[in-house]
Amino acid sequence: MKRIIVIAIVLVLVVLAAIKLKSSRDKNILQNENLSADAVTVSVKDVEKKNASLTLNFTGTLYPNKELDIPAETSGKITSLNYELGQSFQKGSVIASIDDKIKKLTYETAKIDVEKLKKDLDRTENLFKGGTASEQELDHARTSYETAKNKLDEAERQLSYTKITSPISGIITKKTVEEGAYVNTGNPIASIVDVSKLKVKVNVSETNVYYLRPGQKVKVTTDIYRGVSFEGRISFVTPRGDDAHNYAVEIEVTNNGKNPLKAGTFVNVEVEIKNSNDGMFIPRAALQGSIKDAKVYVARNGKAVLKSIVVGREAGDQLEVTSGISADEKIIVSGQVNLTDNKSIKIINN
Repeated sequence: MKRIIVIAIVLVLVVLAAIKLKSSRDKNILQNENLSADAVTVSVKDVEKKNASLTLNFTGTLYPNKELDIPAETSGKITSLNYELGQSFQKGSVIASIDDKIKKLTYETAKIDVEKLKKDLDRTENLFKGGTASEQELDHARTSYETAKNKLDEAERQLSYTKITSPISGIITKKTVEEGAYVNTGNPIASIVDVSKLKVKVNVSETNVYYLRPGQKVKVTTDIYRGVSFEGRISFVTPRGDDAHNYAVEIEVTNNGKNPLKAGTFVNVEVEIKNSNDGMFIPRAALQGSIKDAKVYVARNGKAVLKSIVVGREAGDQLEVTSGISADEKIIVSGQVNLTDNKSIKIINN
């Protein structure tokens, strides 16, 4: 009898434990259901409708308009150097000389030969007119004269190579030889840069590059000269982008004496894109996905509705939307990490 009572008590305890466990499980399920139904807290902003004119901003580096190594065009010993580092030269100015004794002698000999053969040709022509010289003799005299002229031209050209001239106007930035050194044809004598004009090289996204064109005026500034702006002009827009869909653009800037710029300086470029029409703009923070596959969450009737949009221009922290939303939409700008399409939301600002 005592054993039966113990078994009964155990059975009662087991039943009570099962009831309590089921109650706890039902409570957890209810709590989870309530939790999943809880609204996600978000912040929203109105679509901003404003004039679609905007300013595109880029950062780039200044490069020289031209930069060249000046080579020796003939071999020989350097007899004089006419330049120092930082010195300015005009195009065609002589910056160095190579020993010209042999080449000058060759030129003078060729000149004497031409003068002699010219007299022989004149005499043969007169004899041919008088019938005392044959046509073959005339042709031989003419050929000899023309050959001598060609040799004179070549001797003159070789002699000119002993004077090394600047191919462009600019400033000497590198000295590679000293007076008395022997150089071979093609050896660099010096380096020269032309900074009368400078180039800014920037990479522009695919979205913005279609608003740029050669000849377009831009504003260039640098932290070196605060409050000073330089007028630039787009000189080149590449017709082909790279794998990241960025496009190389070059901007030409005229240097000036009052605020001289140096190659290698960082600059900011501003391009004003004028448009008489209004456009719709949203914060960049609202963007879900990439520019190519852009989506945003829109607050509608207490729900977060995911919508596909088409992005136009990028303007700092704003994006122009050309289609996919209307001007009266409220765009969710924070809390998206916890959102899914048609998820309940609680707006904490407007």
